[in-house]
Amino acid sequence: MNEQLKNILESIEQTLHSCHRTDTVDVLAVTKTHPPEVIKDAIESGLTLLGENRVQEIESKFPIEDKEYSLHLIGHLQSNKVRKVLPYVDAIDSVDSLKLLKLIDKEAKRIEKIVPILFEINTSLESAKIGFTDEKEYFKALEVASELSHIQVKGLMTVGPLSSDEQVVRSAFASLKELQHKSQTAFPQLDFTTLSMGMSYDYLWAIKEGSTVVRLGSALFGSRSYT
Repeated sequence: MNEQLKNILESIEQTLHSCHRTDTVDVLAVTKTHPPEVIKDAIESGLTLLGENRVQEIESKFPIEDKEYSLHLIGHLQSNKVRKVLPYVDAIDSVDSLKLLKLIDKEAKRIEKIVPILFEINTSLESAKIGFTDEKEYFKALEVASELSHIQVKGLMTVGPLSSDEQVVRSAFASLKELQHKSQTAFPQLDFTTLSMGMSYDYLWAIKEGSTVVRLGSALFGSRSYT
């Protein structure tokens, strides 16, 4: 994986330079369906930001304590799994409803833990994807979040449309960037510095639109096994 990671980091640097960005982009390694050995390889390669989609995989592959990495839940979180997953994860990047937001805060308060979150936005408006689609509902969630004691808003997340059309994909990412600006203006007391957008097939386009975190699985570890 070292060679893949080296190439990815070089391509990120080149893209940042090409669009005159002077900040950095973090790589979140997505270990979905990959065996625990992959986690060890990722950490040894210097990756300390890991992401998993499913609570069941988190329970089977990751310890609760003595971690050398930050583990983020990046997949849809069902209400009945909140209590189960919170002891394992360091952040939840896929808050897609007001109900879920409140449940996370309630459980985090119970176990005396502050939970960083990202709000997931369905920028492509595709029915198969989760995430906020109604801006009013989203801003209502921000209003509530600003009053919650065990939630720490860190920014926004989206999954780009599965398309080979660069303009279509970049348009979805650009809309998240625009929403970030609106959110910062409306709620200056909250932190919106993280824009998690871009995956193995579109992360360079996402960087051009302002992504600060790219979620890479197959680009790092090869094709997934769904056995």
